[in-house]
Amino acid sequence: MTRLLRFSPLWIGVIALLAFIIYINLPNDGPSQKRGGGATPVVTEILAQKPFAITIEALGTATANESINLTSRVADIVTDIRFEDGQKVQAGDVLLTLDSRQQQARVNEITTNLGEAKRQLQRIKNLAKSNSASKQLLDEQKARVDALTAQLEVVQANLAETQIKAPFSGTLGQRNISLGAYVKAGEVITTLDDTATIKLDFSVAERHLPSISNGQQVFAKSIAYPDEVFTGEIFSIDSRIDPVTRSVGVRTKIANAEGKIKPGMLLTVTLQKQVLDTLVLDEKALVPIEDKQFVFVVQEDKAMQTEVQIGARKPGQVQILSGISAGAEVITQGTLRVRNGSAVKVLNRAGE
Repeated sequence: MTRLLRFSPLWIGVIALLAFIIYINLPNDGPSQKRGGGATPVVTEILAQKPFAITIEALGTATANESINLTSRVADIVTDIRFEDGQKVQAGDVLLTLDSRQQQARVNEITTNLGEAKRQLQRIKNLAKSNSASKQLLDEQKARVDALTAQLEVVQANLAETQIKAPFSGTLGQRNISLGAYVKAGEVITTLDDTATIKLDFSVAERHLPSISNGQQVFAKSIAYPDEVFTGEIFSIDSRIDPVTRSVGVRTKIANAEGKIKPGMLLTVTLQKQVLDTLVLDEKALVPIEDKQFVFVVQEDKAMQTEVQIGARKPGQVQILSGISAGAEVITQGTLRVRNGSAVKVLNRAGE
C-alpha cells in the first residue's frame, strides 16, 4: 500500500506543477539573453512629480437636518386626518384634529363672560368720573376682567392642542392612527423629517485635528449609489476628544434636494487633508523584502534593483521620498519575473 501511495500519479502531477512554477519564475540569465532573445517583457512608468492628495477616510451615518416624532399632548378622539403616508408638508400645516367640542364650548362661555365684564367695567369707569362709584368697586371689576382674560388664554391654548401641526417643512413617515381612534397623550402619530439637508456625522483620529476646519469640503459615497459622489462641508467639530477612541466627532451638511440620502444610511467619507507636489509611483512597482521596499529601474535595457523610501500611500499610488529621482524608468508590471541585472524588453516604450 505504501509503495502505491509513493508512486501515485497524483504525486507525480504535483511535483511536475511545482517544477513548472519554479521554472517560469527563474530569471532569464542564460546564453539566450546575450543574443537578446530572452529579455523579459515588462511595462514601465516614468517617475514624475505630480499632485498627491493626502486624504482621511471614515464611515459616517446620515441623519435628517430636523427629525421628530409627532405626538399629541392631550388624549381624545381623532375627528379629522389631513395627511397621507410619506406626504411632504409645510410648516404650520394642520395634520390632525381631535374632538374639540368641550374646549370650544368653554372658549365661547368665557368669551361671553369677558364681554359682559368689560361692559360693566366701562359703566363703572363712567360712574367713577362723577364720584358715583367707589374706587374699590372699579378695582374689583378690573380684577374680574383680568381674571377672565387669563382664563380665556388658557382655554384657547387647550383648544389649540386639539390640532396637530407641522412644526417645520419636511416629509412625513407612516401614519400610526385612524379616524375615530382614541389617541393617548404622548402617543406617536407619525414622524417628520427635514431631509432637504442631511447631517453626516463621523469621527477622525485626534492626530488629524489640525487638518480639519469648518467650511472644509468633504466627499461621501453610498453603496446604494456607487457611481455618485455627494459633496458637503464641515460645519461643526466636537469640542471634546473621546478619551476611549481618541477621536473627535465631525458633522457635515450635504444638500439632498433629490432625497437620495435617507436618514440612517452608512456613507464612506473622504476628507482631503492636503495636496503634496511630490514624486508619485504606481503601487504595483514596489517589491517588499523584509522591512524594506525596492523597485526595479530600467537602465540600458536591464532591471536594476533599487531600494526606495516611501511616504504616504493611497489605493494604487505611493509617494517616493528618496532612492530614485524624477525621470527614472520603473517597472510596474513584470516585477516577479525579473532579477537584479536581468535583461528586459519594455512593451510600452514608443517604437517597440
